[in-house]
Order: sequence, then structure tokens, then C-alpha cells
Amino acid sequence: MLRVLHQVSGRGALRFPALTGTLTMVENHFSRITSDHANLTMVIQIFQYIIYGIASFFFVYAIILLGEGFYTTSAIKKELQSDFKTTVCGRCITAFFMFLTYILALAFLAIFGFTAIPVFLFFNMWNTCAAMRSPDSNITSPDSICVDVRQYGIIPWNATPGKACGATLGDICNTSEFYLSYHLYIVAFAGAGATVIALLHYLMILSANWAYLKNVVSTHDYQDIKTKDDQDLEAEARSKEGQNSSSYS
Repeated sequence: MLRVLHQVSGRGALRFPALTGTLTMVENHFSRITSDHANLTMVIQIFQYIIYGIASFFFVYAIILLGEGFYTTSAIKKELQSDFKTTVCGRCITAFFMFLTYILALAFLAIFGFTAIPVFLFFNMWNTCAAMRSPDSNITSPDSICVDVRQYGIIPWNATPGKACGATLGDICNTSEFYLSYHLYIVAFAGAGATVIALLHYLMILSANWAYLKNVVSTHDYQDIKTKDDQDLEAEARSKEGQNSSSYS
């Protein structure tokens, strides 16, 4: 089972370099026993399917939101410029998208916080390596400077060696897996933040459209009632004029 997971993860290296690069570094430098990072391998495999699902869902959802936005804006213009009236179904659809966008904003806020974990881990490693290479640092014993990934919960505490020190740590920071994974995690972190901002922005737009629709519907209802009252008063006045003219004759 572990061998199959490892092979599947290896085939996914071209798909998600950040995840597979992280697994490669863990296997080569922090956990040389396969059973120690078996859970990490399984989680990475699951995340690959989750990422595919999220990407596909948001592609479809973005198209739906675009169409719904055009529909709502067009409906508001027609409400303001003519006697066109929105239906209850249309307003319910707008309310549904407001609720769904709100839930997705909360979900991506959690993803935004989750993606900060690998960025923090890689930043600490990069900062430690930079301090070791700095000519201004007075480090007499480089082997005493270590990064222990076990404290982040990536691998269990009994994993060996579990940490990298001195020259080994410097070699890790010089690998292509570290450089690429670090920058891709930063991109993912920034992308999640941008998605949260975009969802909140669109939620504000949907809320404004909903308020406009509700206000316009109320205005139309008031105008309909006022028009009907005016017509009744006009009909009553004409009836009285007819009665007066017949009595005089």
C-alpha cells in the first residue's frame, strides 16, 4: 500500500511541484523510513484531487456568477427605465448566490490561513540558511543550527532524523525542490488571499443589487397602488360630475 502511494505521488510530480517537491525533501532529508511519512504521502495524494475539484468548481462557478451578474444588472436597468418587473424566482436566485458566495468566502478564508503554514515553514528555513551564509553572522558552530520539521506536525516525533542541521540544511536550501516549492506556496498563499478579496467584493455587489431590486420592487408596488387610487378617485369624480349634470338637466 505504501509503495503504491509513493508511486502515485511520484507520477503526480509534474502536476503539483510544490506538494511533490515537499515530499521529496522530506524523504531525502527528514524521514528516510517510508512508514514515517506515509500519512503525508496520503494527504498529498488527497490534496491533488481536492485541488482539481476546486479548480473545476470555480471555473464553472465563475461563469455562472458572470451570467448572474449580467442578468441582475440588466434587470435593475429595466426596472429603473421601464415597467419591467423582476420575478420572485429571480430574487431568490440572487439571494441563493449571496449565501453561497458568503460560504465560499469563509471557506477560502480558512484555505488562506492553511496556506500560510507551508509559507511560514519554508520562510523559516530560508531565513535560517540566509543567516548561515551571511558574512556578518558570527556562527562558530554551524552544526548547532537546525530546523526540525517534526514540530510542525508534518512527520511524527519518532521519525529519523526529523531535522536538518548545518551543511545539510544549507544543501536543502540550494535544491531546486526547495526553491520551486517555496515560491509556489507563496503564489498559492497570495492566490487564496486574492480569491477571498474577490469573493467579498462580489458579495458586496450582489448585496447592492439585491438592495436595489428590493427597493425598486417596493417603489413599483407603491406606484401601482398610487395609480390605482388615482384612477378610483378620477372615476369617482367623473361619476359625481355625471350625476350633477343629469340632475341639472
